[in-house]
Amino acid sequence: MKKLLLSTALLLALGLTFTSCRDTKKAEDTLENAVEATEETAENAAEALEEAAENAGEAVDEAADKTGEALNEATEKAGEAIDSAVDAAGEAVENVESAADKAAEDAKKKAKEATSGK
Repeated sequence: MKKLLLSTALLLALGLTFTSCRDTKKAEDTLENAVEATEETAENAAEALEEAAENAGEAVDEAADKTGEALNEATEKAGEAIDSAVDAAGEAVENVESAADKAAEDAKKKAKEATSGK
């Protein structure tokens, strides 16, 4: 019985030893696969970050261009508005002058009528 028990213990010990060696190789393979997957993920993340930075730069450039165009348009429209205001003011001055000339003529006529009528 003693020999049977010792033989069984020896077989279990040898079986566990060989099984644990296989598990170690599997663990090493699993660890290597995990390291490779982590490296690939890091590379993919770096590429995605680089692409996002490029896209952000392009978006900033486009926004700057559109802002510049909007400023140019606003400047042109402001210039046109100023020109229109100057023209309108000139016309108003001319209208005032002609109205003043007409009023002066009318006043002269009425003054002549008033002095000739006496």
